[in-house]
Amino acid sequence: MHRPADLAQLHGLSAQAVRNYERDGFLPPARRSAAGYRLYTDQHVVALGAYLALIAGYGHRTAGEIMRLVHEADLPRALAAIDGAHVLLQRDRETLESVSETVSVLAHPAAPAFTGSAPVTVGVLAHRLGVVPATLRKWERAGILTPARDRTARVYSPADVRDADLAHLLRRGGYLLGHIASVLRQVRSAGGPEPLAASLAGWQDRINTRARLMLTGSARLAAYLEYAAPPVGVTGGAAVLSDDQRG
Repeated sequence: MHRPADLAQLHGLSAQAVRNYERDGFLPPARRSAAGYRLYTDQHVVALGAYLALIAGYGHRTAGEIMRLVHEADLPRALAAIDGAHVLLQRDRETLESVSETVSVLAHPAAPAFTGSAPVTVGVLAHRLGVVPATLRKWERAGILTPARDRTARVYSPADVRDADLAHLLRRGGYLLGHIASVLRQVRSAGGPEPLAASLAGWQDRINTRARLMLTGSARLAAYLEYAAPPVGVTGGAAVLSDDQRG
């Protein structure tokens, strides 16, 4: 048998954190001693290791959802939560690939760079790009442009003009408005196309690291399901407890 402090010491946690994890369903229910103290088994040790590994790869919210569903004997929904996280990871990979391709396009722009320092009106910007003002308003609704307002008129800063130039270039390349809006959000957060290009390698490393941590978390969960024979969450009804837990 193990005390909460024993499990806590294994992972540098507080005993209260371990008790909270049990309370929230991230660990299976514990037996109580005659004096009312929690008595944890090796199953709890394995469950805590699985939960913490899931946190590293999937984040606190998804990891908690997975473990809670496992202990509610709802393995299909727990596995669906894992599947959903991998779908989001794949979307991030696709976005990275798309942004990388876009950055290569931006490295050889066909439009001349805007060198003005004063804001311009929608009519001036539309004339510069060879589009109608309604096109710029459509781009604004899509989140591509975020002009300021001077009373009732839109005014476009030099940064807005740069974004409009990039959007126009990408539209000519066949990119959809939603994709262009996503790329421009990345450009703005990075401070421009050049810093964005420099950050892509780091973005790739972060995605790869998350993928490895998700793989580790899934493996630890699989080990936990096998340890709690018959596997926790496979049968209907309450979570399956070990002989020690049944008392």
